[in-house]
Amino acid sequence: MSFFSSPFDSPSFRLAWLAGLSKKMLGAGSKNELLDLIDDALSVPAPGGDPGVLEGLARLYRSQVDQVGGVFDQVDRVARKGLPEVWVGDTSVLASNAVKAAGRSASQMGEAFRECTTVLLTLADAIGAAQRKDEQGRGQLLEQRKTLGGRDGFFDDLHEDDEEEWDRLNAAHFGSYAVDLMHDAVSEAQEATRVAARDLNKWAAEARAGKMETSELTAVDKLMLADTGVAGADAELNEILTAGDLARASTRMDLLSLDDETAMERMLAKAETPQERAYLMKALAAGHSVDEIGKFQDKIHGKDPDWLRRHLTPVVTAPDSMDDEGLAPDGSNNNKDYAAFRGQRWVQGGDGSEGTCVASSTVTSRAMVDPLYALYLTGGPDGQQDDPDAFRQRLVAEQHRLHTEGDGGENWNGMGPEGQERINDTTVGRATGTDYERRDLDGAAERRAVLTEVEKSVAQGRPVPVDVSGKEGAHAMTIIAQEGDMLQVYNPWGSTTWVSEDDFINGRMGKASNSDLPDAYSVYLPR
Repeated sequence: MSFFSSPFDSPSFRLAWLAGLSKKMLGAGSKNELLDLIDDALSVPAPGGDPGVLEGLARLYRSQVDQVGGVFDQVDRVARKGLPEVWVGDTSVLASNAVKAAGRSASQMGEAFRECTTVLLTLADAIGAAQRKDEQGRGQLLEQRKTLGGRDGFFDDLHEDDEEEWDRLNAAHFGSYAVDLMHDAVSEAQEATRVAARDLNKWAAEARAGKMETSELTAVDKLMLADTGVAGADAELNEILTAGDLARASTRMDLLSLDDETAMERMLAKAETPQERAYLMKALAAGHSVDEIGKFQDKIHGKDPDWLRRHLTPVVTAPDSMDDEGLAPDGSNNNKDYAAFRGQRWVQGGDGSEGTCVASSTVTSRAMVDPLYALYLTGGPDGQQDDPDAFRQRLVAEQHRLHTEGDGGENWNGMGPEGQERINDTTVGRATGTDYERRDLDGAAERRAVLTEVEKSVAQGRPVPVDVSGKEGAHAMTIIAQEGDMLQVYNPWGSTTWVSEDDFINGRMGKASNSDLPDAYSVYLPR
């Protein structure tokens, strides 16, 4: 067993190394130099992975689809027969609602198995194709090495006749082409693996009820909490509890004292709607004490689901939000949704005029993960206010507080990276249980390489700050969700929109702001 890693373990290093060898071959000045370069290229490991193993895993997933379909059929039959309005679980869930949630869960499970089957088969095909391309390149290199023959001695190397020069140049040309094939093989395998990891991470996050491993709640309670979405919105795009929320709430439930556990279960049972119940658990996931959650319930108890959505969920995603409606004259997407409370946007400075983009992004991110924080901003100290002007005053005051804490510039303008990392740690990380770490992005390759971590974080419900720049300076936004190859971005100018992975990688982030701010130059990742 080796305890030492090779630089070739990094696909990015392999790509750079092979690209360099391809250029050097074309400029090789001697037969021996070219032979050395061929040997260097052959020493690079081939793309790893076993397509056969991946295909076997895909068959295993596919075999589960029919079983899940049978479960769905049974649940559906129960649901269609009609159920008495009886309560089940420790938290007083209606049996009819539980059966409906079970049906949706079975349907989503079947979809997950089908999609994972496709992901694995696609990856197996891509790895196989990359390995064949790599093999083709290696074969060509071996052929050129054979054509060149043995190494020249000292005196042989002093003179090269026309035929020897022709052989060398010809071998260099075909050798460079062969190395390009190997380079493409590494690149294609790397991209296929990244896409597969993205999709599998997303489906793993969608296995929501399983994130709650606590033994303090029944399976029905867990199922209902995982199934509850924001009122009046697409449930799959707007679950109240993210995968990370469910896992943290489960862990924290298990750490409660007996008295606190009893009090928490009593609050859940008292909740009048599934949404109220889910927001209580989200508060637990955000690290609040049972006493704080009790006071929170006193403020929200009995409120209708629309009131809860308005006060506790700053960003609601519309089903058509990913539609491509073209670009506005400033280069931003026409298809934008506005994050607003009673018409007052969650916007920097209250009207977009101040340069507090870092602090403002951080405020909204914290409100997305912590319902007590959101309620203070929208409802005031007593949680009962419904006044957009009062909300604006509290919002701007909180933006100013964080701007000062992060050592922001005068006149509410700009903040350095150290301050940005610090306020994300103390504000968002405090609720999600993670610290943030800055990752600088120098070009398309580094943006592509960081995407898997970004997407895994947002799939777990942990916002990822992203800084963009251009000829107009710099701006801070936040990546808040991912669907397929699309990233949802919150802009503290008060809106959300979707950009593609390709936009993020290739300097088209102006779609989320404007064309003067195209390049993502850093992200802050939860550790």
